[in-house]
Amino acid sequence: MTLTTVQVAVDNATIHFDKLYSYRIPDALLGRVWPGSMVLVPFGRGDKPRMAVVLRVEELDAGAAPKRLKMLHDAAPEQTRLTPDLLELVHFLKDRTFCTWFEAVKAVIPYGAQYRAAVVDGKPVMQSRLSRSTERVYTLTGELPQKPKPGPRQKAAVEALRKGPLTAHQLDEVGISKTTLDTLCEKGVLSVAEQDKALDLFADIPYEPQPITLAPEQQRAFAALAPDLEDGKPHAALLHGVTGSGKTIVFLKLIERTLELGRKAIVLVPEISLTPQMIRRLKSTFGSRLAVQHSALNNTERLLQWRLIQQGHADIVVGTRSAIFAPLQNIGLIIMDEEQEHTYQSESAPRYDAHDVAKKRAAMENSLLVFASATPMTETYHAAESGKYKLLTLTQRYGGRPLPQVDFIDMRAELAAGNPREVSTRMIRELQENLENGEQSILLLNRRGYHTVAMCASCGHVLKCPNCSVPLVYHKPQQALMCHHCGHIVRPLPQLCPECGGKLNYSGFGTQRVEEELAELLPGARILRMDQDSTNQKNAHETMLAQFGRQEYDILLGTQMVAKGLDFEKVTLVGVLGIDSLLFGQGFRAYESVFSLVTQVIGRGGRAALPGRALIQTTVPNHPVLQLAAAQDYEAFYREEIAFRKFGLYPPFCAFCVVGFVGAAEGTVAMAAHRFGTLLAERAAQHPQIPLRLLGPAPMGITMLNGKYRYKLTLKCRNNAAFRSLLQETLDAYAQEKLPQKASVILDFNSDGDL
Repeated sequence: MTLTTVQVAVDNATIHFDKLYSYRIPDALLGRVWPGSMVLVPFGRGDKPRMAVVLRVEELDAGAAPKRLKMLHDAAPEQTRLTPDLLELVHFLKDRTFCTWFEAVKAVIPYGAQYRAAVVDGKPVMQSRLSRSTERVYTLTGELPQKPKPGPRQKAAVEALRKGPLTAHQLDEVGISKTTLDTLCEKGVLSVAEQDKALDLFADIPYEPQPITLAPEQQRAFAALAPDLEDGKPHAALLHGVTGSGKTIVFLKLIERTLELGRKAIVLVPEISLTPQMIRRLKSTFGSRLAVQHSALNNTERLLQWRLIQQGHADIVVGTRSAIFAPLQNIGLIIMDEEQEHTYQSESAPRYDAHDVAKKRAAMENSLLVFASATPMTETYHAAESGKYKLLTLTQRYGGRPLPQVDFIDMRAELAAGNPREVSTRMIRELQENLENGEQSILLLNRRGYHTVAMCASCGHVLKCPNCSVPLVYHKPQQALMCHHCGHIVRPLPQLCPECGGKLNYSGFGTQRVEEELAELLPGARILRMDQDSTNQKNAHETMLAQFGRQEYDILLGTQMVAKGLDFEKVTLVGVLGIDSLLFGQGFRAYESVFSLVTQVIGRGGRAALPGRALIQTTVPNHPVLQLAAAQDYEAFYREEIAFRKFGLYPPFCAFCVVGFVGAAEGTVAMAAHRFGTLLAERAAQHPQIPLRLLGPAPMGITMLNGKYRYKLTLKCRNNAAFRSLLQETLDAYAQEKLPQKASVILDFNSDGDL
């Protein structure tokens, strides 16, 4: 006699007891539980119902099975089961990011497809976190009887349904009521069924396919990549082209070929603000078999889009980093546009890098993976230059258009000339010229709010968030000081120092203050501010960009969300403000980030018939990073950056791992970091073949966040199985330590210095 048992991972586990637990399958659930199934189990001494995912199913001899195995309570429907591919990605995330099993599960399926524990009639059961959104669909199944004589509405319903099934909503729009439909169903003329509600997010975008015409450089890139689509093996490539070189058109041609081969495509973009433009290009070219996945959708929308993909009704999926987990089958192409962006890295568990997941998925599906950027990550370009990826370069703008002419404005001279404002005299003059010519401008300031510092004029005290070790930022519309990390608000606005009673001075500038200055100096200008504060409403990104595209605004002022991927034919002037603070930021990627940001935003100008120009305000106009960005000389920047990385032993010459420690008492956190470092050093000494440099412990740049103190260890290592095993061994040893209090441990292989 055999018993069918399962090994499951439970929800709400900490990393220290996140192991597999065995359960029996009751007879009522036999045939319904497989690897990847979501189940409800009795857990712990109190047998509290807890969600779990099945990772293994085993047939055991009854005599060999463990004694007193608990029974599963319930199992979710088959359609919610993780496919083998998604289950493999769960294993990948668990191994690479040191998350719990269930954190990995939650990354690959949307909230609406998840279940929660409930009790119904005294019995533990699973309930969907989101009720199914369904609609009634009517199908013509017979002819309309002539006796009694049918009415005009009944005839209209039958004629409408001769073209195919329609929903109740579609029929209601043409004046056919539910009463009419019910009568026809009773007569056997129609049948009705419930199905998942369709959600066409792109109904307003016309399907207007045009031949995809490539310039000679683009054709060469496509010709080099097309064989990699066709040979059924995994490949990776970097498409590196100057801003405006037409990388998107190469994408479209690659997608067209992928669909011709009967395969499907995933297109990743780094920010929600870039999704609308990409969707418009894809829908107008390829039609409605398109789905989207990103966090701006509500839970119902995300679930319906996920089901659309799962049921095979989408050929192309576009979205931010989470779209890499879309339940798409037969993937032939994965594109990661603007691959250099930090938003491809998750900042909460599981702390994955979409680059790594995309490479894993391309290997699983035998797909072509294309990274694309005008300013690739140093690691990506190094891999391409080393032959790990195929390197394709576009050196010319599409249509032979010139790159924008770039000038610097020395803000030291501006101040000496008596202009204390944040926007220089020349910038205002050039903006005015654009207004008179009917042309548009984009201004980048990667700092939101009005004033960024409130400081006492007498004692120098800076008002900081009580929960985070950062200054509070003045937001004028709210007349309040706000923390950009935890959301703490101080209102009414303080005028006196809490330490000495002296007068508070407000200084520094953000997008709100620059918006006010522009309105004062350019009274006729229509200014659109785009930052986290102004885009927190649903569909705000799409609405604002559409308004700017229709030329309802003259100036688009914003943070980094306006710096990349946007294409407006009337934009001829780009201005860069407040860039100096980023040049001297923490982290080994600081220069790379500034070079990318400045290069990308400069590239927003002159993308059509009108030539572009750019102005960079700075106090260090001769800084080599700014000079290289102005020249759009990525190759020269890369040579400088790769030499710095090699000298300092930074990626790509090692892996860079931050082990973070978080807790309520600073002494406890510091002690935990020190003890973990000692345990790791002891174990590393036993494995001299595993390369490791251990730095710290030290406080993080922001030592307190959300009321918790934060310390770190920095590890320079090789991210391979041997090192991860060493790290897991240390985590297990730390869990056994008899410390008075322990701090939470967080591991991040994608950080450039802090969590």
